[in-house]
Amino acid sequence: MTDATRPPLTFSFFPDVPSFEVTSDDIADGVALSHAQVADIMGYSGENKSPQLSWSGFPAETKSFTITVHDPDAPTGSGFWHWLAVNIPADVTDLATGAGSTNPDELPDGVLQARNDAGTVGYVGAAPPSGDPAHRYVHTVHALDVEQLDVDANSSAAVVGFNLRFHAIARAQIVPVFGS
Repeated sequence: MTDATRPPLTFSFFPDVPSFEVTSDDIADGVALSHAQVADIMGYSGENKSPQLSWSGFPAETKSFTITVHDPDAPTGSGFWHWLAVNIPADVTDLATGAGSTNPDELPDGVLQARNDAGTVGYVGAAPPSGDPAHRYVHTVHALDVEQLDVDANSSAAVVGFNLRFHAIARAQIVPVFGS
């Protein structure tokens, strides 16, 4: 797959909104994910730990945040959703490494994790098919104009995305890569 034939980055078809800054101690644009952010399925023996994320510079009217992690290069026709954490309170501006575990105590009160495309709740690490070129893992923090999205833990990524389209007022992204 060449850059010209790769799918567009996640959310590129959404309305334009301002950007803000997201940083991480664990991931960086264009840099390979570490063993911690790799899956422990499909022949991989990673740690399935969501990366540490911090964000700043979002609009003052932000009422909550949502974090999504999507692989647009997955050979599915729709990419692969690795993590969806919604209803993050507006006063929370960072999450620790591993916050996206299946243990709800790792996240601030009120945060909901929707199903990922592995059919589980929480972060699932990178696991591209053997021989594929490096995949992009689009880590997005969305600033929202509502305190809560109208979704639940059984909501699909498509339903979460539909709600994000109408409530995102700003977004920030880090896009690391990983290949076998």
